[in-house]
Amino acid sequence: MFRTLLIALRLATLWLALGFAALAQDAPLQSVLQDNRAGFEKPSRKTVDGVIAALLDAQLPNAPAFLTRWREKEVWQRKEDKLFFYARDNGDKTYTLIDVDTGAEDGPYDKKALKQLKPNSGVRGVIATALVVFQLTDPDPAVREAGLTAIERGPEASHLAALRGSTEGEDVPALKARKQRLERLLTITYDKDSAARVAAIESFAGDLGVDARAALNPLLTTTRRASAERPADINVAAVLAPGIDLPRAEAYALLVEAGLAPPQITAAERKAALIANIENGAIAGTPIHTLNTDAARDATYAKLAAAGLVAEPVDTAFIDAALADNVFFDAYDEPDTAVTTAAAATLEAIEMRVGLNQMADLALDGLSLASIYFLAAIGLAITFGVMGVINMAHGEFIMMGAYTGYVIQQVIPDYTVSIIVAIPVAFAVTFAAGVAMERLVIRWLYNRPLETLLATFGISIALQQLAKNIFGTQARPLTSPGWLDGALVINDVVSISYIRIAIFVLSLIFLVVLLFILNRTRLGLEVRAVTQNPRMAASMGINPDRINMLTFGLGSGIAGIAGVAIGLYAKVTSELGADYIVQSFMTVVVGGVGNIWGTLFGATMIGFLQKGIEWLNPSNTLAAQTYMIIFIIIFIQFRPKGIIALKGRAAGD
Repeated sequence: MFRTLLIALRLATLWLALGFAALAQDAPLQSVLQDNRAGFEKPSRKTVDGVIAALLDAQLPNAPAFLTRWREKEVWQRKEDKLFFYARDNGDKTYTLIDVDTGAEDGPYDKKALKQLKPNSGVRGVIATALVVFQLTDPDPAVREAGLTAIERGPEASHLAALRGSTEGEDVPALKARKQRLERLLTITYDKDSAARVAAIESFAGDLGVDARAALNPLLTTTRRASAERPADINVAAVLAPGIDLPRAEAYALLVEAGLAPPQITAAERKAALIANIENGAIAGTPIHTLNTDAARDATYAKLAAAGLVAEPVDTAFIDAALADNVFFDAYDEPDTAVTTAAAATLEAIEMRVGLNQMADLALDGLSLASIYFLAAIGLAITFGVMGVINMAHGEFIMMGAYTGYVIQQVIPDYTVSIIVAIPVAFAVTFAAGVAMERLVIRWLYNRPLETLLATFGISIALQQLAKNIFGTQARPLTSPGWLDGALVINDVVSISYIRIAIFVLSLIFLVVLLFILNRTRLGLEVRAVTQNPRMAASMGINPDRINMLTFGLGSGIAGIAGVAIGLYAKVTSELGADYIVQSFMTVVVGGVGNIWGTLFGATMIGFLQKGIEWLNPSNTLAAQTYMIIFIIIFIQFRPKGIIALKGRAAGD
């Protein structure tokens, strides 16, 4: 009988061994889970690292999915055999179990036969970090990129080793570069080796990335402190002199906070102490009715202090002595001197490059604004130079062009095609409006500048009201094509939007076209002849009246095209043109009336000037406009005919 039991026991042991071997072979994840069962059943912040490390060491492809479902509380344990499963709720208090390795289903099981694993928030945070580590080595580059993005958004010390371990085997150059950069950034913050941190810091010298400055700046944060003598074990940023580097009151408050000096007695505290020591109508032998001055109250309080009844008073002499006997300093929060020294030097190099690139960015902004002003003013320069007409309605032609673009987009939903169509249509509409205005109003007011100004000003008001009646007072969208969305980013400091690049290119095209028209066509020859000497031109068979009409129409048509361009990034309202009429006149006056090159130089000068003033005074754009106008007033005092003076009628001939 005993022999039979012994044989049965050996067979059972062999069966169990074979069973567990098969389980380890066919269900490797379940095997790891069983080996670390206690850690999965009752995880904590202290124990979860061990079970996650076991999963990492096993290098199982289904481990990330298990961690994800564990974090989401979707892992269950079957009580009878302690095996782990995913579960699907059947809706009738029963669950179908899903094998963590094969995905095979089993069940249904009553909920009482199962136990749901519910890791707390701390454990779920550790799991989330581990998932990022898995992502860094995932075969899919998109998953690895997502892991890098997750680390960039929420870096932790545990990510550093994972980055270093995954960088060497990275086969995508762009991802490898990101991993290497991120590893250096995390080294600065989390590495324990001072030399490694210094090397990582120095590698960013001159780097313009915002992430580099974000990693370096915290290394130089300081805390203001006071002590009896300068401490040798503290990384001191600067020693401060009371009364020079920091106010005396602040310095004494630091001494009180550090326990190096008693607090000053406030007036309320002194009053309370005096009241508390009243005896028989007197305080320290001084009748109460005599304590009607601060000096008397101070003297009585001093008597109480000498008797040990109240705290000693803090007078000016005591404060002076305390400030002289102690040391005040700013201490780096970072204790490593080598790290802070390297960070300060690297940030200095970075700030120098940032400053140079900010100048480049400011120059791009100025050039962009100059191209906008050139488009807005070139039409006015032509009409003003040739005809001597002060057209206050020029801004409304810009507004008409913008609204024309809006109407075209309502008819043609394709934004690229609609903009291409809108440019010639806006030119045609505003050209016709300009010709009509010249024929009906302007032609009767030649050589009467005041009446022309008043008439065109009235027309501008009428056109604004007409736009409000047709389109309403709300801003209308003039949407740019998708290929103009975003910006050309040169680095983290210098960038320019594609819309502004397109406007700049458009202004160059118009510059070339207008120069060709004025210098290579018969119309241009006649315009220049009328500009120089209208009587002589008329005697040569040129019709000045016709030239004036075409010139005014040309200038108005160009304003319409400018309106389409400006409307792509500015709000399209009835006041759109009014926002640019002042700058247009300033551009023409500064550049030189009637001269294209002068208008170009004037627009460049005003654009750069405005951006420069706004950079010096960014919080007050109205002040920037005021300073610019003052500068222009001073400029025309010394050069009243502008940068390039025009000869002919506009020059007073």
